[in-house]
Amino acid sequence: MSFLRGGSTPGGGVNHERMEMAINEIEMITDVFNRIVGSCHSKCISTRYAEGDLNKGESVCIDRCVAKFFEVNKKVGEKMQNAGANASPATGASSFSL
Repeated sequence: MSFLRGGSTPGGGVNHERMEMAINEIEMITDVFNRIVGSCHSKCISTRYAEGDLNKGESVCIDRCVAKFFEVNKKVGEKMQNAGANASPATGASSFSL
């Protein structure tokens, strides 16, 4: 993992700032994955497991659920970026609304 080694650290050791950033990113990705699984599983898959594989309806529901999750996540991210760009630097206030 050469990206974790910093040119700015003496002796070419591990850059702790980059390591912390990588750990935070893994935690965020894991959280998103777990929320998708929990939400889409409860909406799309019956608690009565009759077959070993997903049926056609469950597969379509899962596909749509995941797509909607990412679309909403994208829109919220865009709103937050816009709110951050429109924030007053002096007060730190923003006009964020969904």
